[in-house]
Amino acid sequence: MERTFNKSLEYIYDDACLRGYFSRPEGDALPGVLLVHDAFGVSDFIKGIADRLSSAGYATLAADVWGDGTQLKSESEIGPMIGRFAADRKTWMGRLQAARKTLAAQPGVDSDRIVIVGYCFGGASALEYLRTVGDVRGAVSIHGGLDLVSEEWAHSPSLRKALLLTGYDDPMAALPKLASLQQSMNSAGVDWEVNLYGHTRHGFTRPDSDRANKPEVIAYHAQSDKRAWAALHRFLEESLAT
Repeated sequence: MERTFNKSLEYIYDDACLRGYFSRPEGDALPGVLLVHDAFGVSDFIKGIADRLSSAGYATLAADVWGDGTQLKSESEIGPMIGRFAADRKTWMGRLQAARKTLAAQPGVDSDRIVIVGYCFGGASALEYLRTVGDVRGAVSIHGGLDLVSEEWAHSPSLRKALLLTGYDDPMAALPKLASLQQSMNSAGVDWEVNLYGHTRHGFTRPDSDRANKPEVIAYHAQSDKRAWAALHRFLEESLAT
């Protein structure tokens, strides 16, 4: 395991102060991962993922979409916040692009080798970013909320790679929506791949998913979590090769 260095990292988009978390290993010309949080914000869970990716050799910035380092705790907060950005995609994508530029500007980061990776809300964010902005080598959605992802891929600026890691029983990534999204990406020429995990619901990588007390919707699944982590690393190795 490589030695890693981490710190809070502030950046600005449209007068909003965004507080991300940057974690990097030693070395130069490092490939980068732009990590997008789930509905809860840049939490300890997301910071832990950033550190794990850093230990694997990737300079990782956990982007702050909500702003001011805000962390959400309840559905009464989460629904309106997601709705706000779903209705204002310019700001949503603009904040992610500001994070991408901030990551690329960090010393030792290879600005041409960056992949965007997201969990839940962040998974939808990663796919939307690939669809609309496209200045990354690929995008990974991990139990993404696919209802937030547009199917208008025909004019996507990117013909690069996409990996979707999702549960068969995830109501936020229902099979008809998944099939439609696959068709849209295929028609647009995206090099896409889907790993569909059986008996797996939303939030399957979070060991604390049971706190939602909705086991029919969200539940941790250790085997799918392990498989998704392995698939993520294979995708990063493939997409970020020099």
